[in-house]
Amino acid sequence: MNYPIPASSQEIVALRQRQIDEELVAAAIAGVVQITRSEGRSLDELTAEVLADDSLLDQSQRRWLSDIVAEAWKSLS
Repeated sequence: MNYPIPASSQEIVALRQRQIDEELVAAAIAGVVQITRSEGRSLDELTAEVLADDSLLDQSQRRWLSDIVAEAWKSLS
């Protein structure tokens, strides 16, 4: 992977300065998973946040992203 896994929210926000590609998205997801774990939060809590209604993604996209986050959670354990 060309990008290190972000270790803080600030590092995730800093990723906005880079050109978006699959590796950047994967690094961001891995960073969110690791940060969530370091805060003592659960996969269920993270999934609830991903599935929460927002203006960026529609419901099917949020479900798809939720599945990817769950896979990343399992892979990084």
